[in-house]
Amino acid sequence: MTMDLRTTTRQLQDLTVVEHRLTVPLVWSDAADDRTIEVFATVVARPGGEDLPHLVFLQGGPGHEAPRAFHAPTSPLWLDAALEHYRVVMLDQRGTGHSTPVGDDLLERGAEAAAEYLTHLRADSIVRDAEALRTALGIERWSLLGQSFGGFTTLAYLSTDAGSLDRVFITGGLSTVDRHPDEVYALCYDKMQDASERYYRRFPEHRERMRRLVDLAAAGEITLPDGEVVSVSRLRSIGSALGTNDGWQTLWSLLELDPASNAFRYDLAAAMPYGGRNPLYFVFHESSYASGHATRWSAERMTPKAFADDPTLFTGEHIHSSWTETVPAFRPWREVAMLLAEHEWPKIYDSEAITASGITGAAAVYVNDVYVPYEFSMETARLLPGVLPWVTSEHEHNGLRAGPVLERLIDVADGRAVR
Repeated sequence: MTMDLRTTTRQLQDLTVVEHRLTVPLVWSDAADDRTIEVFATVVARPGGEDLPHLVFLQGGPGHEAPRAFHAPTSPLWLDAALEHYRVVMLDQRGTGHSTPVGDDLLERGAEAAAEYLTHLRADSIVRDAEALRTALGIERWSLLGQSFGGFTTLAYLSTDAGSLDRVFITGGLSTVDRHPDEVYALCYDKMQDASERYYRRFPEHRERMRRLVDLAAAGEITLPDGEVVSVSRLRSIGSALGTNDGWQTLWSLLELDPASNAFRYDLAAAMPYGGRNPLYFVFHESSYASGHATRWSAERMTPKAFADDPTLFTGEHIHSSWTETVPAFRPWREVAMLLAEHEWPKIYDSEAITASGITGAAAVYVNDVYVPYEFSMETARLLPGVLPWVTSEHEHNGLRAGPVLERLIDVADGRAVR
């Protein structure tokens, strides 16, 4: 098929932002399938940077669009460092942002058709989209910056199209390549138990406050502004905040509030992961760890005895199937989510190709990462001898958005910083 590229240029103070819209196949693997989607990306540069090489930012998720570039102050935080060396390509991954976003209207096609559609939004298809964009823009090779799921997508890129890449920078995104999702979620529970105990050692009085909230949730006495009657499992998911540098402040502030207050109800709604704005993040999340497997509600099945015995232990990105009944935004997606949980996801990574790529760069591996465990990240790092790991406990999973992580990775890759 002929892919149509449309381009618009905008000036945001001293940033030049060139917007690209490209029509691509929904199903890259079947030329007979004539369904198409639109992929949106912006190329951001400073004056004088028009001839710099390109760096593609691959966002975390799955299910979130790329950030928008702004100046005064430059946003996102890492963009200043990137623009010193690159023109930055902000790609809205298929199904997000302006790239034919997934919304509730997809459900009008019926659950089976919607679920089938979503199977074509994985990292391997994102790689195909990126390659189509690279070709359309006439770029020979470019570099990648992969945050979290963006790092997973980087590994998929190295599995099939490493020749298109110059360097890779990965932040909290060295996914396991060959392990079952059950192993990942089991280890993530261990990480969350450690994070919970660290929090309660710091604020011991909050354990009893959490216990009271658990009792209220169990009795159906916590209701959010959208009408959700908060379950115990949803309440415990506020622990996902502990995966960020300052997330403990969010948790502390919430647990200090009166549970009967409006402030508590609204802040609780904001603190819990997953929501109606990006349904793809909820429905599709476990598939990101399923390379050659069905997930069958892996996180829920792998709940350890310690968490069953002690409801004050926080959880992170551990999804429960019951949320498709208790969360208003997820109820319409229940049948789709059930179908995807049973879907046998094709293998997406090729460990031999990843190693043979010879790619260079650097990766931030966070010792206390509750989402992408350190142990499995280092296992994958051994497949990439040219990608130098910077192992740190200075940051949590959101380090790229919270501090000078990209600057450090560029210095590590260039040999200007020790690891």
